[in-house]
Amino acid sequence: MEKGTTETLELDTFSLFFPLPFRLAIILVAGFWGWGVNLHYLTWARIDVPALIRYPSRQYPQQPPHYLSAYHLAMLLTIPLGVFLLLFWAITYGSPERVIAWEIIPQTYLMLFVALLIFPFHRLSRFGRKRFLATLRRISVGGLAEAQDGKFGDILLADALTSYSKVLADIYINYCMFFSSDMSSTGKPDRSCGRPLIVPTLIAIPYAIRFRQCLIEFFRVRRHRVGDDWGGQHLANAAKYASAFPVIIFAALQQDHDPVTSSMSLATISRLWTLCSFINSAYSFWWDVTMDWDLTLLTRNHHRGAFRQQQDYPYGLRRHRVFPRDDLYYGAIVIDLILRFTWLTRLSPNLDRINSFESGIFLLVFLEVARRWMWIFFRVETEWVRTSRGPAPDDVLLGELGKYDDD
Repeated sequence: MEKGTTETLELDTFSLFFPLPFRLAIILVAGFWGWGVNLHYLTWARIDVPALIRYPSRQYPQQPPHYLSAYHLAMLLTIPLGVFLLLFWAITYGSPERVIAWEIIPQTYLMLFVALLIFPFHRLSRFGRKRFLATLRRISVGGLAEAQDGKFGDILLADALTSYSKVLADIYINYCMFFSSDMSSTGKPDRSCGRPLIVPTLIAIPYAIRFRQCLIEFFRVRRHRVGDDWGGQHLANAAKYASAFPVIIFAALQQDHDPVTSSMSLATISRLWTLCSFINSAYSFWWDVTMDWDLTLLTRNHHRGAFRQQQDYPYGLRRHRVFPRDDLYYGAIVIDLILRFTWLTRLSPNLDRINSFESGIFLLVFLEVARRWMWIFFRVETEWVRTSRGPAPDDVLLGELGKYDDD
């Protein structure tokens, strides 16, 4: 049987023009553009991001700003993507048979993408690419630099990987189908391709990385304990990432449920998945707002503190802010809440259709990446406020848990 023959009838219109490997490429390239925009706006807001992540500053005025270098690299990755995409459309012109047959075009771009990042045959953003790969290599096993060596940068990248967890799993699916004798990577994605445990394991790896980093921070604090700080905030942060593991496990059990061999019914597994998803999303949302952004909206003594200090800062925010408009903070809270709970679409008979189409799956993955992009603005701004207003906390990830009661 010819490779991918059975898949041609299963391709929807979206997949005909944006098959899985191209969708992966678009999200990966979007990440580089997003980082450039992060740097650009934060530079405009007079936040020194390179200083926070311990990245060397520009030595000469003639050197382009860091955000411009990020844009140049993003453009380098985007131009060939556009060329390969146009070539693919020109050759396949919406024919399912041709889309299946010409999987080599998007696969060639993915190889080129890796080559442009890794191999030093061009000078564009050479040091930035080297730093990115070194950081990625360090955090890939859950490592964490010391504060003076760029710990905050490690944390930002590791957190970004959690939002790319499903992208990492789809990269595996892409190559599993590409090297399969009876499937095509441009066909309908078979997310059960290969061994059943590989995909949930890949999704869990970014959370395991951050979990280990939090434990490293906890033991560092224990070794160098100062005052009453025993590192409990790092265990609380580790628990947040650990709460993602039951969600991944029950999602995998739902997908591979066999009523004959399973000790639990599908309904029970679904209820447990819903409960664990709610706990993980609610905890993560609270952490985003209260711990990562230092906003007071969800703190225990917020109402009493807001009444006492109503002249100092707007409702639910904090005294020191860098961004010029308060509605940016309120908008970020609302958007983060909505996007943290996109899994609720699975509980609605009408909205669940989003998860049945490749366009809907792509949209949800892209929205999570966009949520992380937004999160970075406020996480970096918060870190800048912490380090520039009064004595900076020893830990650049989190401040003291109790400081919110006194703010």
